[in-house]
Amino acid sequence: MRLSADHYENEYAHFWIRNNILFFEYKPNVVVNLTVAQRIVADRIQIQNEKAYPILCDIRGVVDSDKAARDYLAQSGSVLTKAVSLITHQSVSLLITSFYLKIGKPSVPTKLFTDESAALAFLEAYK
Repeated sequence: MRLSADHYENEYAHFWIRNNILFFEYKPNVVVNLTVAQRIVADRIQIQNEKAYPILCDIRGVVDSDKAARDYLAQSGSVLTKAVSLITHQSVSLLITSFYLKIGKPSVPTKLFTDESAALAFLEAYK
């Protein structure tokens, strides 16, 4: 469901663009499988209207993901992205995501944060 020209929502996440950064926030208790990952990427690309952005991705709502989804997001999920800041708050998520970033090797600069202001500062260089 499109909420405005630069704000979009589907059953898994909210997306919006502010100050040349695309904000992406998973809704609570989302399980990301390959189908969900493909839908999220397709919707994100649609709202971007062929323009690449640095992305602040809040993954605190994700409760689980499978390997196929993580692989898809690390590679195909990087279409039209300049850089990605991932925000998490749980130590287990932090550990798993850190491991994934090392193994999955996303195709754009990607860093993990627990603080939104630090995540935004990282993206400034990619605006």
